[in-house]
Amino acid sequence: MPEVSLSADEARRIFLRAQGLLGSPYGRRGTPRAVLQQLGAVQLDTISVLARSHELVPYARLGAVGRNVVEAAYWQHTRAFEYWSHAACVLPIDAWPLYAFRRRAFIERGHRWHRLADRERSCAEVLARLHGEGPMTATELGGAKNGGPWWDWSESKVAIEWLLDTGVVVCTERRGWKRVYDIAERAVPAELLAQDMDDATCLRELTARAGAALGVATVKDLADYHRLTVEQVRSALPGSGLVEVSVAGWGRDGRTAVAWADTAALEHQPRGRHRTTLLSPFDSLVWDRARTERVFDFTHRLEAYVPKGKRVHGYFAMPLLSGGRLVGRVDPAREGRTLVARQISLNGSKHVPAAAKALREAAEWVGCTDARADRVLPETLTTPLAAALTSA
Repeated sequence: MPEVSLSADEARRIFLRAQGLLGSPYGRRGTPRAVLQQLGAVQLDTISVLARSHELVPYARLGAVGRNVVEAAYWQHTRAFEYWSHAACVLPIDAWPLYAFRRRAFIERGHRWHRLADRERSCAEVLARLHGEGPMTATELGGAKNGGPWWDWSESKVAIEWLLDTGVVVCTERRGWKRVYDIAERAVPAELLAQDMDDATCLRELTARAGAALGVATVKDLADYHRLTVEQVRSALPGSGLVEVSVAGWGRDGRTAVAWADTAALEHQPRGRHRTTLLSPFDSLVWDRARTERVFDFTHRLEAYVPKGKRVHGYFAMPLLSGGRLVGRVDPAREGRTLVARQISLNGSKHVPAAAKALREAAEWVGCTDARADRVLPETLTTPLAAALTSA
């Protein structure tokens, strides 16, 4: 058995600290850039209710940081790039060399999910435009679609996405939610572009970074963070710097499980103030369903693509974090200057003040002057929550 043994509660607190949601890991003046650097990946998604997911992630950790500040932290001065990690993610620019293994895998595969009849010609035409005219969106390159469904991509769109996958071009900016493509040699700092890491080095470093972002994790947890395979993580663990630990309650039927921990996370007991906040369903604290259930005893599922009549918690139900626990869900919407909780589900009356606080803070952040709840479960909490919202 590993020398270090952790209780489930200790592991949970280490995870919260590693994710920037316990104490003050960013200092008194935390920035979205620091959040991105610590998490290693911030997932992007098209859905926008309160704000887009990549804006909600730093908000959950820092509070009411300006949305323009968030965008600047990602897209100005080549501080980040977009690529395939856990999903489509914003990544710190210093991670560019670490994804060489994935770029090589795309090249070896030879295609993504679209094929071009004459890829060499199509790619050459797109690259000529970028070289001659500078960074461009797919629309500016000739249109993203042929006029059919969203997956009915134009020839230029297929070409530019293939070049993105293989690292010939890079996205270091979104403009009006559209990717802006540029030549990698022009956009990526030369010292990073020159690094040619082999697959083993890439996997070792990504495994180490996943361990730092999670604090303590199983092999499957580590694999899920940057969408590696379990076999890739197992091969990378010996040189990752992570140490083997045991965690009570993480195994089947509540048994002890073997996990891996970041040594820095074990040096000091996690202390400090817990964040009370609403989380994006795509936040890295909850994006792994199995881990979320194991760590928080909380079942999380995005229902945006579930038929309306079959939804349980709502279209964009956001987990409510309070006291280091996930204690409920809020499905938000906006009506003018009012933030509306179409449904709030709470795990008990003691969480009413936290729900009210989180709603009022979110409302202020997005420029709303009022907040209300249309439906509260259990229904006995309807009146207490309305009163708490008034006094919050």
